[in-house]
Amino acid sequence: MPKVSEEFLLARREEIIDACAELYRTMSFKDITIKEIGKITSFNRTSIYNYFNTKEEIFLALMQREYVLWVDELTKLVEEHETMSREELADALAMTLANRERLLKLLSMNHFDMEENSRTENLVEFKKAYGSSMKAVKRCLEKFCPEMTEEDKQGFLYAYFPFVYGIYPYTFVTERQREAMEKAGVGFVYHSIYEISRNILRKLLQCRENHAEA
Repeated sequence: MPKVSEEFLLARREEIIDACAELYRTMSFKDITIKEIGKITSFNRTSIYNYFNTKEEIFLALMQREYVLWVDELTKLVEEHETMSREELADALAMTLANRERLLKLLSMNHFDMEENSRTENLVEFKKAYGSSMKAVKRCLEKFCPEMTEEDKQGFLYAYFPFVYGIYPYTFVTERQREAMEKAGVGFVYHSIYEISRNILRKLLQCRENHAEA
């Protein structure tokens, strides 16, 4: 069998992830199979197993890529601004999340099953991307909120990231979900990703500001 370049292998891997992302636009996680993914790649389904053992690994790779894109945007935010007020920082961070709708949708899934059904080496690469996102947000705090203590920054991160995991279900509902909420007397008030993110970020940053001044 002739040798293939690393670039070729990477391109094949990215094509599989792209196919998964395309299906995820209109299909649910449970309905997407490796067979379905194989249908829209340029090679046969069995070749996918040369790159991923399970569909959970493919989704984990897709989420890893979304984290990398978020980190890139956060890094750009730090590099392009010398100073920002806390309100401006809240607005800017909220916008980076508004640009990552797919990431938020993926985060609303069951991570335990996804990670349990992925090989350790793939899980490690994903955790690196996740860790980079926390470091990128922390760099924003270090640059634009220099008065925050290390305890303040850690407190912010461990309030902000659990919040990020739960945004998507509050910003997107199906008609069936909306009908069920109305019948249950809950109702649904629409807020965009940007609006709901900006609101909590302003509260978190204001809280940390007050804590630093105390």
